[in-house]
Amino acid sequence: MTSSSVKILVVDDEPAIRKLLRVGLTAEGYSIIDATDARTAMEKVEAEQPDLILLDLGLPDMQGHDLLAKWRSELLELPIIILSSRTDETGIVKALELGADDYVTKPFGTKELAARIRVALRHKLQEQGERPVFRTGELSVDLVKRIVKVAGKEVKLSPKEYDILRVLVQHAGKVITHQHLLNQVWGGSTDVQYLRIYVRQLRQKIEQSPNEPHYITTETGVGYRLREAE
Repeated sequence: MTSSSVKILVVDDEPAIRKLLRVGLTAEGYSIIDATDARTAMEKVEAEQPDLILLDLGLPDMQGHDLLAKWRSELLELPIIILSSRTDETGIVKALELGADDYVTKPFGTKELAARIRVALRHKLQEQGERPVFRTGELSVDLVKRIVKVAGKEVKLSPKEYDILRVLVQHAGKVITHQHLLNQVWGGSTDVQYLRIYVRQLRQKIEQSPNEPHYITTETGVGYRLREAE
């Protein structure tokens, strides 16, 4: 899918934001349509069939969280990236748990947003299910044989460390919330502090500089993001 064939629906009631996105993303080769409220957004999803949605959480006629939940309940599988001036972690986590693919807080740079869009679109195009071998940089994860290597050398992980890495691999390039990881690895019954401990141990084994991670980055107060596949 080339950028010139990608149609993006911008859902935001701020004229300045819509103008910024139209100018910036058109320059990146995307086709932009927009909506100022939830009702119009729902109509345009049906009529225009966009490839990706940029959704503001503060809409005049419906909370963005509610619109997101409605779309996901209707099995709308388009990538949805949240645009929000909110900095509260609770709202961001809630959006991700409801099915958002990523989030960008205002103010943002168009280049950064375009990069997030490319990741979301690539993730959408990936085949469903686990890829046999995941590679990014010098890290490789064989999901069939459960073998992890860094620079060609096998790294021994504990079962929990591997399970965390497996979930991150399945969603490489996307933000995965603490709660999602807790649900997938521990069934949701474990404190987030345990997750932080295991992620720290995992970084010690796969990162060249664990305190400045290259592969598993932290989204403060939200979760973690694994560098996308190459």
